[in-house]
Amino acid sequence: MPPLPLSVFIICKNEVDRIGATIRAVRDLTDDLVVVDSGSTDGTQALAESLGARVLHNPWPGYGPQKRFAEEQCRHVWLLNLDADEVVPADLAGRIRALFAAGEPSRPAWRIGIAEIFPGERRPHPLAYTLTPVRLYRRDRGRYSPSPVHDRVELEPGVEPGRLPGVIHHFSVRSLGDQLDKLNRYSDQQADDLAARGVVIPSWRIFVELPGNFLKAYLGRRHFVRGVYGFLTAMNYAISRHLRVAKHYERRHIAATQTVAPPDRVDQGEGNS
Repeated sequence: MPPLPLSVFIICKNEVDRIGATIRAVRDLTDDLVVVDSGSTDGTQALAESLGARVLHNPWPGYGPQKRFAEEQCRHVWLLNLDADEVVPADLAGRIRALFAAGEPSRPAWRIGIAEIFPGERRPHPLAYTLTPVRLYRRDRGRYSPSPVHDRVELEPGVEPGRLPGVIHHFSVRSLGDQLDKLNRYSDQQADDLAARGVVIPSWRIFVELPGNFLKAYLGRRHFVRGVYGFLTAMNYAISRHLRVAKHYERRHIAATQTVAPPDRVDQGEGNS
């Protein structure tokens, strides 16, 4: 089938074990598949090129700026954004194709569900929590936020996105250790962002952030349907949110102590007779 008037873009670093499935699932939808790599050392670039992607390098500036850079490299006005650990299943690819069957889609932006698939699962759990961000859009009606940590498309005022049936399969967890390493790094970026924006989180949040976010993930985001593994991933999420606030507090605490003048030094020299 002919490609759609659509560019697909992916940002990545060291995703050789996952990006192949991502590219294969959508390469028939487009004649412009853009991969922006921020310094992989595991062969990600070579694999992406072998699968027909146009691979570009850009040093990591943060999530929003990197996706904005990728938007600028695309040839078409219609864009589909995927992360390197996300796979578009065949039914969703068919719905995207059907959206363009009669020409221009009826709306300039579309929300698409994203559901996690944890290790040991073949498909999303029927009761899995699903995010519904804008992922298919016209870049003249919306662009990714310039925020280094907030990963979302900012649409023009008045643009009401549609909702495309189906879900992207999100293979976000390689292992619990890898997940925690990733969340720990992300908490550093979040603390940097809070400082850059001059946001101050009250210190009492340190005491409630971990239990509150565990309940948010385990109950609110329905990790409990995954049994023991869901409990463990909810704990990882809660720890990462705690680290964000803890690192924010630590930086403020150190900055405050450094502004306090040191006590007068007592002269211990000789000749005090």
